[in-house]
Amino acid sequence: MFFEEDEYGGDESLVVSTKTEYDAEENVLRPKTMGDYVGQQKVKENLSVYIQAAKARGEALDHVLLYGPPGLGKTTLSHIIANELGVSIKLTSGPAIERSGDLAAILTNLNDGDVLFIDEIHRLNRSVEEILYSAMEDYALDIIVGKGPSARNIRFSLKKFTLIGATTRVGMLAAPLRDRFGIINRLEMYTPKELQEIVTRSARALDISIDEDGAAEIARRSRGTPRIANRLLKRVRDFSVVKGNSTVTREDARFALARLEIDELGLDETDRSLLRALIEKFNGGPTGLETLAATINEDANTIEDVYEPYLLQLGFIARTPRGRICLKGGYEHMGCTPGVKAKRQMSLFEEDER
Repeated sequence: MFFEEDEYGGDESLVVSTKTEYDAEENVLRPKTMGDYVGQQKVKENLSVYIQAAKARGEALDHVLLYGPPGLGKTTLSHIIANELGVSIKLTSGPAIERSGDLAAILTNLNDGDVLFIDEIHRLNRSVEEILYSAMEDYALDIIVGKGPSARNIRFSLKKFTLIGATTRVGMLAAPLRDRFGIINRLEMYTPKELQEIVTRSARALDISIDEDGAAEIARRSRGTPRIANRLLKRVRDFSVVKGNSTVTREDARFALARLEIDELGLDETDRSLLRALIEKFNGGPTGLETLAATINEDANTIEDVYEPYLLQLGFIARTPRGRICLKGGYEHMGCTPGVKAKRQMSLFEEDER
């Protein structure tokens, strides 16, 4: 909550960008209003109410926490919130703010009602996080001037602002910080229909001609994630252009995605390596995350945050107190038959679930 005077005067360049400083192509793909934002219906409806109420009262919107897997549109939704409020937004990330003075420099440059977006907020330094407590609650900064017995505390008032924090690991947020957010929303994975709408909209924005079946094929293999859908659309476009096709068809999408080693369910080679390791090297499990990560030569956090959520959603693997196990769906997808040990582990998991 307190920081010394020599820490003050941080670098405001730690603010990554404002809402007018995007990469041109990404800016084209980002929806600007709630009406253009596809999916997350309940979140959109509730946020629209909160925004209208804040504008009617002439107050800053309560602080907002958005959490969920990466690529679901937390940053995009933050820009839409700022746009709907009619205020500026400044962006930074948790790891970029190393000192208390860095955060102070950002906060003191905010105007009334402005939005400050902090991505990966769970990675904030603990001393920096404590500065946020009084800033969020009282719109004030406490500075200690001097040292030793002559030191005294000075409180600086801040303009009323809205903090939007985004995180993929809400459990890592300290309880005092989490409790200071007045609006907490979880973003869910998207349905294939919603992703098809996103692919079609993105294709129109990028001046790509794509038919309905081609968009559906890309959407089906996008793991429920708009960011992946947009990435695959661009790569499919590249293959289609080189082949000389004016319109992206289902056949074009299938050809390109096969070259990218993305199968019918959207699994890539790392997903399949994980399933293969569980089945072939550990007889279906259970095995620990670190052991599994070392076996497929992948970072444990990457497996936990990027690959496992989708495999869990498909019902291909399970996390148990004894470790990770492969379930029946995973065996069937890999064209394998579970052995006696694997069947026993599946039975134990089913009993635990009941």
